[in-house]
Amino acid sequence: MSPSRRTLISTAVAALALSALATLPAQAQGLPKLKVGLMLPYTGTYAALGNAIENGFRLHVAEQGGKLGGREIEFVKVDDESDPSKATDNVNKLIKRDNVDVLVGSVHSGVAMAMAKVAKDTGTILIVPNAGADAVTGPMCAPNIFRSSFSNWQPGYAMGEVVAKKGHKKVVTITWKYAAGDESVKGFKESFEKGGGTVVKELNLPFPNVEFQALLTEIAAAKPDAVFTFFAGGGAVKFVKDYAAAGLKKTIPLYGSGFLTDGTLDAQGADANGLFTALHYADSLNTPRDNAFRLAYAKTYKLQPDVYAVQGYDAAQMLGIGMAAVKGDISKKAEFSAAVEKAKIDSPRGAFTLSKAHNPVQDFYLRQVGDKENKLVSIASKALADPARGCKM
Repeated sequence: MSPSRRTLISTAVAALALSALATLPAQAQGLPKLKVGLMLPYTGTYAALGNAIENGFRLHVAEQGGKLGGREIEFVKVDDESDPSKATDNVNKLIKRDNVDVLVGSVHSGVAMAMAKVAKDTGTILIVPNAGADAVTGPMCAPNIFRSSFSNWQPGYAMGEVVAKKGHKKVVTITWKYAAGDESVKGFKESFEKGGGTVVKELNLPFPNVEFQALLTEIAAAKPDAVFTFFAGGGAVKFVKDYAAAGLKKTIPLYGSGFLTDGTLDAQGADANGLFTALHYADSLNTPRDNAFRLAYAKTYKLQPDVYAVQGYDAAQMLGIGMAAVKGDISKKAEFSAAVEKAKIDSPRGAFTLSKAHNPVQDFYLRQVGDKENKLVSIASKALADPARGCKM
């Protein structure tokens, strides 16, 4: 056989092999990596929260052998700096430049709102692993937008029920003047006033300002029965320390949304002891599911997990449920959504389902700080669903 004829035959065989390969189903060829855009704060007040969310997310992926729905995960990370003014630009870069398949973020409510708007406009799947902006699962709700955390209304509402039942009648609230603070106070006020109490003063300061002195003086002068607060991260550390230093902790009980004492206890030290907060997670749930999660997290990261780590872990669980249902084909958005909507998520916090607006329907726990832990006292509110006001879906 001449060399040229041999070349022709081998070329034809190669072409046949290629065309046969092209007709194989995508799974047999091995799907490309699933690109997950992590848009989280890695610097500033909320840096520790962003890291915990990523750690939790990666832990679940690792437990699944590094794949969700048969696809390996490629992470594209952006530091959102908790800056809403940069958020639209950041999220557009992830979608248009980096071609991510899924968005995961963020912590700051203003940033999450910008992410939700772009996700709604582009149809990109978004899982919010923290930011509680009520509108994300309210007026901004969409079939492709999910939350693995809470709405700002939920922990506030749960704590309002607790404070009313404790017999307090006059309360002062204090928070940052932004969505998370405003909505948390609104939730608290709704249930507290329903229970017969009155919010006599609503104090706030711009985010992320931590100059609390003048406001603490106002609290002392108002002489309320109790104070309800929403702060998180570095701001929560400073507020708890300043409240104690002003002598208020001894005379006016302080109650908080759980973020006041989550991921902050080492820095707050003895000043946090005895504080009551309400949240969808506690350090001493002592269930087999949570114990296994806490052990795996501690082994992997040499750190104790907090609520942010749980929310990151559950965001990955939700993505995994959707990806398994569509066998790795993220373009099947309707099937993805339907699977996550009807799922019962086996979370370390306790199993939860999603509301029609895609927000967790979950238990909220009353916790008290002791020995640098948020210890479980009781269930403050069972299977609490956000009202999803303004959601049309």
